[in-house]
Amino acid sequence: MTIDNETAVADASEGEAMPERTDEDVQRDVQPDAPAPAASRDDGAWFTAVVREHGAALVRYFARRGPRQDAEDLAAEVFATAWRRRGDVPTDAVLPWLYRTAGFTLANHRRKLVDLPVDEVPETGSVRVGDDPELSLLFDAELRGALASVGERDRHILLLNAWEGLDGVELAEVLGISRSGADAALSRARKRLRDAWHERLSF
Repeated sequence: MTIDNETAVADASEGEAMPERTDEDVQRDVQPDAPAPAASRDDGAWFTAVVREHGAALVRYFARRGPRQDAEDLAAEVFATAWRRRGDVPTDAVLPWLYRTAGFTLANHRRKLVDLPVDEVPETGSVRVGDDPELSLLFDAELRGALASVGERDRHILLLNAWEGLDGVELAEVLGISRSGADAALSRARKRLRDAWHERLSF
């Protein structure tokens, strides 16, 4: 893990505080255009601790979902966003907040890589299933096929649970929904995966 937190702080020198965080807010976070508030010594200590504690997890998140050579740069973007929005990061749910921001950062990154005319670029920044790096890391062909068939959101939820070990409150934080909603979403995604798996095995 070689992310330089001082570099991330320097990269985060632009941004503006927002009273609430919506999906649109997070999208804007990765492309700031206004000065960040002045940092205190406590802010610097907090940020250093966050990078040290969660840096490896974020790099793994991106390495599992795209080219490894991009993982550290994308993780640094997330930390830069965390620095700009440090007043909005919940102290009791730092890692889920980072994962949620990482999802938007990855979507923006993938959108740039999709070789399509501008008017055909997917709104969510998703890539075609056949090119999905998440699926390329799964060696079982039947499992890859089953995961590909459940849809992007279900796959996102399943992999957050399987790879990042998120469920309950943490999964809800990442998805931006209630705990009960996250539990239901995970249950539905698992059922769809089971159904897809059994359907493939029945052939």
